[in-house]
Amino acid sequence: MMKNRIRVAQGRANIFRDLGFPNPEREQLKAHLTLQIYRLIKNRRLTQAEAGKILGIQQPHVSGLMRGQSRAFSVERLMDFLTALGQDIEIIVRPTRKEHGEVSVVLS
Repeated sequence: MMKNRIRVAQGRANIFRDLGFPNPEREQLKAHLTLQIYRLIKNRRLTQAEAGKILGIQQPHVSGLMRGQSRAFSVERLMDFLTALGQDIEIIVRPTRKEHGEVSVVLS
């Protein structure tokens, strides 16, 4: 019996880049924002219907967010959801020492 070998490689900091997504920085940003929305809804013990009222979206869309599906929403819309949930958002733009800048999310 022959065993199949699986080749494993160390990933980089952005899984979306590793998987070949066309805009990996945006996808990673959306994932971070969506995770924070998920945590806020869970910590407040909101139902999806209650969260939908706060966010101004239907319950099925909240369900998608809770499962990490953010493709239907822009970064701006996800930030709107966070402010609706009582969060402040601060955007800082500064020069980079690299050839290409990057986007990061700092949660406090």
